[in-house]
Amino acid sequence: MTSTLSALLYLGLYLSQTISTQKQILSKPIIWAKPDFMIPKGMRVLILCQGTPEAVEYQLYFEGHLSAQQSPKQLGRRNIVMFHIPAMTLLTAGQYKCIYRSKELWSNPSDPLDLVITEMYDTPTLSVHPGPEVTSGKNVTFYCQLGTATNKFFLLKEGRSGRPQHRYGNTQVEFPMGPVTTAHRGTYRCFGSYNNHAWSFPSEPVKLLVTEDVGDTSLAPTEHNSFSDLWDLDLLTTEAEFQQDLGLWDHTAQNLLRIGLAFLVLVALMCLLAEDWLWRKRAQEKANGNDTEKISMAPVQG
Repeated sequence: MTSTLSALLYLGLYLSQTISTQKQILSKPIIWAKPDFMIPKGMRVLILCQGTPEAVEYQLYFEGHLSAQQSPKQLGRRNIVMFHIPAMTLLTAGQYKCIYRSKELWSNPSDPLDLVITEMYDTPTLSVHPGPEVTSGKNVTFYCQLGTATNKFFLLKEGRSGRPQHRYGNTQVEFPMGPVTTAHRGTYRCFGSYNNHAWSFPSEPVKLLVTEDVGDTSLAPTEHNSFSDLWDLDLLTTEAEFQQDLGLWDHTAQNLLRIGLAFLVLVALMCLLAEDWLWRKRAQEKANGNDTEKISMAPVQG
């Protein structure tokens, strides 16, 4: 009985330590650049990283290597740190990620931020055919041309989220698009590039106007003035709070698991103690019965 009780106690302690030392998963931080992810040569840029309100330290990684680390000035809802790049060069263009620490735990890395340096090569020419004004449902093609040979071209629409379109080519590429809708309305530019992080000067803007056809009831999307408008700070804070809620849910689940385990151990101990008490009681009753039988069987002295 004693060995069984000891084994159960050791098992409870082991499981409790295993749960308490289990690595908790922190939500990944958010990373973005100001004023934009495309920075002209020599211009200043800020890389911002936002974790949960409990984050006490941040680390910035450039191309997989630790580049800088910093602590937030204040904890709370807008727990954000800023890493300064005083002048954009080829040596600072590339892929960035950040992580943060809460207590003794480190988060997973953020999504990658590809920081691009522009104004490195000649200016390309952008045109659209059959013209800048088309009816919805038609097809259009953007042509991007660069005087000096390159190997890659990018087409971007101002205010559009997501990655820019790209095509491989030497001096000219085509970007077919269609059937177009009013969602394709907007201002486009193209760049030439020898790699993903060093681009040419931007082309002159080309504005595409898509007129609605008869029976077309689609509405034009809300336009933004720049790519940086997509990274609204309140939106980022909301996403960080959502990730924080997930982290709190994980902590709550682990606490409930600990309470449940403690309850099971307590119930098992009570059962063992009850069984031990009954066993001792039966043994005592048996011993008392044997003593009584011995007394009744003893010979009477005359």
